[in-house]
Amino acid sequence: MAKRENLKVEKRAVVGKKVRKLRKEGILPANIYGKEFKSTSVQVPIKDFEKVFNIAHETGLVDIAIDSQTIPVLIHNVQIDPRSQAPVHADFFKVNLKEKITAKVPVVAVGESKAVLDKVGLLEQPLSEIEVEALPTDLPEKIEVNVENLAQVNDQIIVSDVKAPEGVTILTETSQLVFKIGELVTKAMEEQIAAAEAEAAAATAEAKPEEGAAPAEGEASTEGETPAPTSAEATAGKEKEEKPQKAEVLKE
Repeated sequence: MAKRENLKVEKRAVVGKKVRKLRKEGILPANIYGKEFKSTSVQVPIKDFEKVFNIAHETGLVDIAIDSQTIPVLIHNVQIDPRSQAPVHADFFKVNLKEKITAKVPVVAVGESKAVLDKVGLLEQPLSEIEVEALPTDLPEKIEVNVENLAQVNDQIIVSDVKAPEGVTILTETSQLVFKIGELVTKAMEEQIAAAEAEAAAATAEAKPEEGAAPAEGEASTEGETPAPTSAEATAGKEKEEKPQKAEVLKE
């Protein structure tokens, strides 16, 4: 049987955009609603709410104390500020302890799979919650599933393999996959590795000088190539070409 937490709240008169002022003062705006129950606006210190919610979550019964009455509720629709990660609003769903309700319960792996221990594969969990039906007092905080017998790649556990606690009926489709052993290196990872290797090879190729390129300044010429003439040699050669030759004297 789930543990019952207690939380004291007060009726709230502030509504609409004015609730921002409440939050700045450390007060959480909330509502109580339920079957055959008039929705009531309430408020509660954020610290008190977080303390209870961290224990009860969304499946644990909470006794709300308001005025002179106690109302059994489940915490629903908790809105979280993405920047501060603090709750900004919550709903308290009033339940009838004698009527069954539906709720989503977390699924938790127990033990370590043989495939993981032997480094054969990785444990994957496609389904993190299972929808169940039960009396509010029978709702489990979580459903534990032993995964130790998963030994090979593609070994799996589906919803029909999960044993529900006494008084709890599983509503989720029985063929849905809960746990599975996946490959250590997936095709996507192989493609990423191949792409990285190709990129590294291309970078190395770009760093090498192209065949036939002129040597850098100060480097020796390639073996077998005729060295370029020096400036002095070039000048001498030019003068030789420009100097007129003497005519030979013909002897009669």
